[in-house]
Amino acid sequence: MKAAVLRGTKMMEVTEWAERLPGKDEVRLRVVCCGICGTDQHIYHGHPGSAEVKPPIVLGHELAGIVDSVGEAVADLHPGDRVSVDPNIYCGACEYCRNGRAHLCDRLQAVGVTRDGGMGEYCVVPAANCYKLPEQVSWVEGAMAEPLGCVLHGFKKLELRANQHVLIIGGGFIGQLFLQLVAAAGVAHITVCEPAAHKHRLLRELGAEAVVSPLEAGAADELRSKADVVIECAGRPESVELALEAARKGGQVLLFGVASPEARASLSPFEVFSKELRIMGSFINPYTHEEAIALLAQHIVSIEPLISHRFRMDELPDIMARYGEMTVSKGVIMEE
Repeated sequence: MKAAVLRGTKMMEVTEWAERLPGKDEVRLRVVCCGICGTDQHIYHGHPGSAEVKPPIVLGHELAGIVDSVGEAVADLHPGDRVSVDPNIYCGACEYCRNGRAHLCDRLQAVGVTRDGGMGEYCVVPAANCYKLPEQVSWVEGAMAEPLGCVLHGFKKLELRANQHVLIIGGGFIGQLFLQLVAAAGVAHITVCEPAAHKHRLLRELGAEAVVSPLEAGAADELRSKADVVIECAGRPESVELALEAARKGGQVLLFGVASPEARASLSPFEVFSKELRIMGSFINPYTHEEAIALLAQHIVSIEPLISHRFRMDELPDIMARYGEMTVSKGVIMEE
């Protein structure tokens, strides 16, 4: 089969790659859509935190496709089924798996990270990680159920009420997903902090009452101690610091953006104490994939307006090298 193979740091080529038949509990998919995630870029560039990835490997953990063949023990999936994949594979035996926190698994694996993923014509995945797609859910939506599931896990940590003011820091793809969930919850006031002016119109259309740029003079002062809930989606030290400053007394701060393991942000312990802030992290998508698909099927969350670029697999070596220059909000690889 043809696949975009990562050979090493900043070394990707589209080449013939050995096909693998599914094991007894696995299925093989013909990949129709695969998203390009920030994690893929981190791995491609060899950023800190990607050491567990062992090239050569096929990246791509946001994927949807058609079941091509199934293992002998697979009973609920059949060739021709349309499915979306939850890429995360838990060991089931470590302390975290045995205590209801499988996403913190000590031996976590993931399709497209520690094993071959969706940037190829075919992909073999555990049958248990496949979710059938309703006919009204498109291929792009099916692939984007994975990031939506991650967002949904973070969203569920928040205590939202109708009279609150929610601030979302970072209006890219992840911020846009959070914005739609917060708007659907009926929150009174939603502000998004986003420097890229070309995103502001879409953010307002998705439900933001106000959009501000952190580049504007006095923006930080304008946001200080105003929000009941702050959702940080940028993963930068300065945005984390802004999140803590923007939270009002009794506020909730969700740190969702993926920062470099080496990044450090400063905080005032007294401010956390005196405001009685609740600061939370959120990691991947434990058991939210099916609910994410339901949100897409019911059109509670829109995906198509958020997709800025569509690519072919043959373009990936060049695209991955230039991704940071292309002002991509969200890119997907489509083979149909």
